[in-house]
Amino acid sequence: MKSEFVLAALSLAVPLATPPQAAEDYDPNRIEIVDALECRLDAPAYNGFAMALNGEEKIADKRRWVRIDTSNPFMNEYELPAPITVARHYSTRRIAFTSSGVLAILDLADPATIAQEQEIKNALDPAPLIEAMVASGKATRAELEAAARSRKFLGEKILVDRTERPTAGESFGTHTIIGRNVSNATTHPGKTFYGCSYRIELIGKDGQPL
Repeated sequence: MKSEFVLAALSLAVPLATPPQAAEDYDPNRIEIVDALECRLDAPAYNGFAMALNGEEKIADKRRWVRIDTSNPFMNEYELPAPITVARHYSTRRIAFTSSGVLAILDLADPATIAQEQEIKNALDPAPLIEAMVASGKATRAELEAAARSRKFLGEKILVDRTERPTAGESFGTHTIIGRNVSNATTHPGKTFYGCSYRIELIGKDGQPL
């Protein structure tokens, strides 16, 4: 998690690329939060929007977003003045920004529900352990699967994986990854996080991370 914070700081501090519109036309105020959540932005546009939330533009204040105290130190959480809909049919008024992206906080106890719809697999899949426990006779499959529903879920579907090597006269290039995420956390029992991460890594002329 610490490496993600370092990466995010680099991507926000360095003008890595131009937003989708010409620089003079780019306006973070025009970006819709649902577009950010659904991975419809490019990474520079998202970074500009995230920086503007509490920067000079004060987008969060203009949109009447209310900052919510949270026990999760890796999130900046907000309550929206009106519900939004993500993943076609999930409604929420809670969102959270992390070091590398933005998440909708859904009233959904089992992340596997939306993960299956989005074809996202759990990187912490308990299936192999369940099979081993069932084979050992220490518990039934039903008991183990019921217990697994409350365990950690962490899944991502990579939508963009693009490497741009430095051209002549440039000292670094970029490696951009945009991914749709589904996860949960003990700090938010009964909730599922759904959103998008926008990660930019600086690379040298050899294509390796700087």
